Amino acid sequence: WVEGTHDAELVEKVWGHDLRVEGIVVEPLHGADDLVAAVQAFGPGPDARLGVLLDHLVPGSKETRLADEVTRRWTPHVAVLGHPYVDVWAAVRPERVGLRAWPEVPRGQDWKTGVMAAAGWPDDVPAAWARILGSVRSYADLEPALLARVEALVDHLTTPPTPPTPPRG
Repeated sequence: WVEGTHDAELVEKVWGHDLRVEGIVVEPLHGADDLVAAVQAFGPGPDARLGVLLDHLVPGSKETRLADEVTRRWTPHVAVLGHPYVDVWAAVRPERVGLRAWPEVPRGQDWKTGVMAAAGWPDDVPAAWARILGSVRSYADLEPALLARVEALVDHLTTPPTPPTPPRG
């Protein structure tokens, strides 16, 4: 699972073929607020493993508190990983869209709106996302922090869990 539609589209664009070969489906959560309930409803277990990619997984964030709760309750069947970016847009290398760096957006201001204004783009999220996604051609166009987390989730979902060691004696 990923937080939103943009996350799903980016993961599909870059990893889609490899994920389909492994039988992995990417689904958006449409936000992380209901993560614990969604995982509960999914019913993770040895034959139903889940990988979750969250935005802005940094100390003290709402996402970190949710990830910690899910990890505490459902390890080893669920892995919750995240990248440090406020939004997956920032996981695309800024030079791919003609920026030297992603703009700093003041806390309290909508990040995407702030990015579009600072970049001189029209206030049109779908058009901005089309521009960003259209600039991505391969793994090389993404930041290493996102690459590492997605690859770790793929490993979690494709590597059989280690069975418990039987007691000796």
